[in-house]
Amino acid sequence: MHTRLLIIDPQNDFCDIEGAALPVPGSNEDLHRLARFIEAHADRIDGLTVTLDSHASVAVERTTFWRDRDGQPVPPFTFITAADVVAGVYKPRRADLTDQVVGMLEQLAIAGKAGMAVWPVHCVTGTWGHNIQNDVARSLAAWEMTHQRAVTKVLKGEYPLSEHFGVFEADAPVPGVPSTQFNAALAGSLAEGADVIAIAGQASSHCVAASYDQFMHFLACSPSVAPRIVLLRDCMSPVPGFENLAEALFERARAAGTGVMTVDAFRQSIT
Repeated sequence: MHTRLLIIDPQNDFCDIEGAALPVPGSNEDLHRLARFIEAHADRIDGLTVTLDSHASVAVERTTFWRDRDGQPVPPFTFITAADVVAGVYKPRRADLTDQVVGMLEQLAIAGKAGMAVWPVHCVTGTWGHNIQNDVARSLAAWEMTHQRAVTKVLKGEYPLSEHFGVFEADAPVPGVPSTQFNAALAGSLAEGADVIAIAGQASSHCVAASYDQFMHFLACSPSVAPRIVLLRDCMSPVPGFENLAEALFERARAAGTGVMTVDAFRQSIT
């Protein structure tokens, strides 16, 4: 059986540890649990793909990009729509980007998303917060030693004018910016030849959910590949206040025939 893991954003800034910029309660233990599984069963895992949320300190989805109509900072988790920007309720700190940002927000609205929330600055590329959590990092090194080949690591979110929750595609893809468009090569390489693909990481409410939805859409359009998909529910946690999004993920996953199980149950299913 060819078993692969897709680990979404197992980074320090999402862990509930000292110094994290966007701590997700339970996430550090989630990743510790996942790391123990990888170390104990490295020989049964044929492929490992790890995504890394990767941003500049100033980008459209973070507080540093915005100010309110009075020129004051915008607090984290403020929800911004195209109408807000047109009306001047919230403004990019760089006025010359206003039209482009309005276009991006209108693109989100067409896709069924009323707008976007702005987040605390997190996962700035090259910082401690961007690094992989220690337990997972050690388990990846052990897997590489066992298999004598590299874990696949994928950066997402580098383009500063579009949110990028899902690993395969930005929320508002931009023509001419390949990193925002659907990464068919990644999806295909992950699925091709796999019997089972287990998904874990942070956070279940956002980046895990978006990555899962994008991947399932790819599989629905690719009848020649049909791996079994599993969500490791005790190796992921939601952002506080967004627990309903995680529950919605598990509901639609079960409806689609995806396994939703603990890592111990998954271990038993592949041994």
